[in-house]
Amino acid sequence: MSKILDLNKPVFELAKEYPDFIEIFAGLGFKDIKNPVMLNSMGRFITINKGAEMKGIPLEKIKKVFREHGYEIAEDKKEEKELKEVADSIQNNTEDSTELLKQYLIRLSNGESLESVQKDFREKFESVDASEIMKAEQSLMESGMPYQEVQKLCDVHSALFHGTTSNELGNENEIKNTMSMADGANEDDTKILIETKGHPLSTFTRENENLDKYINEFLVKLGNNEVDRVLLSKIREVSMHYAKKGDLLYPLLKTKYNVSGPATVMWSVDDEIRDELGRLDKIEKEDEKWIEDIKAVITRMQEMIYKEANILFPICTVNFTDEDWLNIYLDSKGYENCLDIVPESFYKAEKVKREFDDIDGEIVLPGGHFTKEQLIALLDTMPLEITFIDAADINRFFNDNDCPKAFKRPLMAIDRDVYSCHPPKIEPMVREIISGFKNGSRDEVAIWMKKNNKDMLVKYMAVRDKNKKYLGTMEIVQDMDFARKHFEEEGQNN
Repeated sequence: MSKILDLNKPVFELAKEYPDFIEIFAGLGFKDIKNPVMLNSMGRFITINKGAEMKGIPLEKIKKVFREHGYEIAEDKKEEKELKEVADSIQNNTEDSTELLKQYLIRLSNGESLESVQKDFREKFESVDASEIMKAEQSLMESGMPYQEVQKLCDVHSALFHGTTSNELGNENEIKNTMSMADGANEDDTKILIETKGHPLSTFTRENENLDKYINEFLVKLGNNEVDRVLLSKIREVSMHYAKKGDLLYPLLKTKYNVSGPATVMWSVDDEIRDELGRLDKIEKEDEKWIEDIKAVITRMQEMIYKEANILFPICTVNFTDEDWLNIYLDSKGYENCLDIVPESFYKAEKVKREFDDIDGEIVLPGGHFTKEQLIALLDTMPLEITFIDAADINRFFNDNDCPKAFKRPLMAIDRDVYSCHPPKIEPMVREIISGFKNGSRDEVAIWMKKNNKDMLVKYMAVRDKNKKYLGTMEIVQDMDFARKHFEEEGQNN
């Protein structure tokens, strides 16, 4: 016979029902239960829930210990039953729900107010697992509905759980309902990643915390008829935060895990917020319309902070593997810091060395791989004349030897020393440049000149490995006549 622990049943009844209950419960810090007088008096109306609250003992700890002793938790069985009922409901009603959601979008497109649609939305979907809504949104997009229209539904959904004003944070149950959009993640899973030092979700969350702080400071000053442009510039750094999401999170969700709905909708909102902030920052006159527009875009930013924490990050948590997070962290190093957050070191990722496996017939490099034909075409397509000289001052490579060049480079010069390719009056200058590269006193030298009546840039650069060891010299020659003409035209237009 299974032992069922009802957390809302008086401990007197539980002790009477299960012989081992008193010893287990006493071992958790409730020693008074061994006193028959206390058990027969207080025990008749004190439940485990009340006792845990009075003693300050975590309920999860109590449930864990009783599970270890073979008990089942009545609350868990109830939740399993409810989840099964919801899952069955979703399975049976997805088509009807999707059609209903389409009707909401049509009403919004016809100009009906958000509040009116939200009212009906609440009545139909408030008690349904929100993962159904996420799946329905994705289904609408897959059926050909423009993401701009689905985005309206996303705003209705966010307003339902988050509230329509920037000050309404929503209660705990609402947050849990929205969290269920992750379709399997829970708050603890996401919280663990956020609290892991250096983890990408930790960095994203810290950036959002600072963004929220700057927004509130800006709004306080705005309420006192002061527009802080310096603070607005700091808020605009959210563009880098959005860029990282757009490059590192959304594509992975869409391509690897087929979660395209939330990614596409949020991505479009990110772009709209960034563009609107840029537009408003360029306007010098802060009139009534400007104030109205800045408040509107700030509200959208606040909603996005909420959606990231309660929808996007949990969706990533339940889908992304450890390897995904390590790669996200390593790729994020190529982005500028923003919102005064300096990413911490993610220890697990720092030990990872990413390399592509060898591929037959291809040249494999740290940043990708090419066929020989592709690599040659790539180098020849660059609008540059490229020369590489190794650490022993030997010519090793010229690109695009068949095309006309400002400086001729015969293939016979390959494997000869570089100085043999320069006239006596130039050789001392070349030796001085390369000598500076070798001893570390310089890293590049740029020379501007006229060649064939065109403005040319000749640039010499030291080629070093990650440990700063000198490997050789690269010379590039670029025709800069296009730049001169561009700026001449700009000057005339201005």
